[in-house]
Amino acid sequence: MTTNEKKSALDKIAQEIKNFKGLEIAKNAINGVAGEGNVDAEMLFIGEAPGKNEDQTGRPFVGQAGKLLEKNLNAIGLKREAVFITNIVKFRPPENRDPFPEEIAACKDWLDQQIDVISPKIIATLGRFSMAKFIPDVIISKVHGQARFVDFMAKKYIVFPMYHPAAALRAGSMMKLFEEDFVVLQNLLGTKAST
Repeated sequence: MTTNEKKSALDKIAQEIKNFKGLEIAKNAINGVAGEGNVDAEMLFIGEAPGKNEDQTGRPFVGQAGKLLEKNLNAIGLKREAVFITNIVKFRPPENRDPFPEEIAACKDWLDQQIDVISPKIIATLGRFSMAKFIPDVIISKVHGQARFVDFMAKKYIVFPMYHPAAALRAGSMMKLFEEDFVVLQNLLGTKAST
């Protein structure tokens, strides 16, 4: 797929998300949040669901968690614009509660299509819900920061489970692990640290 074909395919998905009203959380959302970034990205970040700021702006990871994600991307020499960022669920759950299984299921095809179109080298999962899509039945505290190959939709991807930046903001001990995992991620991608 050319870059323009990828953009067109991702725009079509974003439009479907914008028009979708088949879930209670979609009916109550200000904005569906499809995701954004480089359509040719080598790295795809997948979070859990939009929060209040994301619902208001229609962009993923724009609140405090997003600032932390950007800070750590910059620390390994990457700009936000170089990666693609999305979520498992495309609409904000009330009070930022965990997404329900039926909400994850309703958004599954969009995410699968996004992964297929972008075809990244590395999928970094942020939090346990996005991790479970690729690596079910594991505990995030045992597998974060450990890359593994996963067969998904007839392709092989490097999946890299990480704590969600919001969890890192809540616990100092997790913050250190989150930052350390970015160093591992840098080595996987082969980027140069910014000076």
